[in-house]
Amino acid sequence: MKFVDEATIDVAAGDGGNGCASFRREKYREFGGPDGGDGGRGGNVWVVADASLNTLIDFRYQRRFEAGRGEHGKGSDMYGAKGADIEMRMPVGTVLRVADSEQPMLELLAPGQREVVAKGGEGGLGNLHFKSSTNRAPRQKTLGKPGERFSLHLELKVLADVGLLGMPNAGKSTLIAAVSNARPKVADYPFTTLHPNLGVVRVAAEQSFVMADVPGLIEGAAQGAGLGHQFLRHLQRTRLLLHLVDMAPFDDSDPVQSAQAILAELAAYDTELANKPRWLVLNKLDMVPPHERAQRVADFTQRLGVTEQPVYSISALTREGCVALMRDVYQAVARPRQAEQVVDPRFGNEATP
Repeated sequence: MKFVDEATIDVAAGDGGNGCASFRREKYREFGGPDGGDGGRGGNVWVVADASLNTLIDFRYQRRFEAGRGEHGKGSDMYGAKGADIEMRMPVGTVLRVADSEQPMLELLAPGQREVVAKGGEGGLGNLHFKSSTNRAPRQKTLGKPGERFSLHLELKVLADVGLLGMPNAGKSTLIAAVSNARPKVADYPFTTLHPNLGVVRVAAEQSFVMADVPGLIEGAAQGAGLGHQFLRHLQRTRLLLHLVDMAPFDDSDPVQSAQAILAELAAYDTELANKPRWLVLNKLDMVPPHERAQRVADFTQRLGVTEQPVYSISALTREGCVALMRDVYQAVARPRQAEQVVDPRFGNEATP
């Protein structure tokens, strides 16, 4: 299925029903008085975070969501029924904002989270409410209020602990396939990854983390070149970035220049993303002669100016060095994740704010 991570929809809560102006009329009761009931409240539009969903594809085909309107009030003190609510189920990680607005209205961060995005209008008052000692036959009533309605822009940011980034064909898909349950497309040509892939990496019993692989970046990605810029938003919620570098590029390009280009694109796209903890992972060392590996790694780190940044040398294809890398990654992401976990009373589960 094609990955869809953006959509624009229209939502409309139900209008409130109108109040009723009516008078009680019975045999032998000439002046029964007012008995007009209130109108019903309009239905609300709810959103629910569903862990079983991973795309916004459904909102590409249905773009209009409207709750039921409240019934009008009736005579004999009969109040109108409330309009029916509707629910929209969305993937965890969806950001909702009013169209043409930069500020998010709501973010779905925990499975089962349920929020109102459009409130129904209040029902109107019947003439029953306007009777008094000086106004025994009121003919006043009020109309129901309209429900909220607007266009919403939906944007999905996958929730992962670790994000992989690098040039096309750096071996990101190979690595996530080697260490997790993800099975992305792997081929010997660039741009094989066309949409994000998520994988659960299990280090030991009850020790795991989620890794995200996004399409490779190229120079000019922050300005819209290539495919990776469309998915950089998915790395914004990660705790750690693994920067994969191809140490044996098929086109004989300079790995140092490739790494510098990625860093420049991150800084151009989002300074906060560029400042996230980032480890260098030098990949494809199986394609480098054994007696040249140490020298090539030392030359790379010296020319790139690496000082305190962790550097790992691996081969995703043969899985050499992958186990140690994954163990260190788990230790890096597990402590802050456990420290930030709180019990959210709204959802009855643990959620990370």
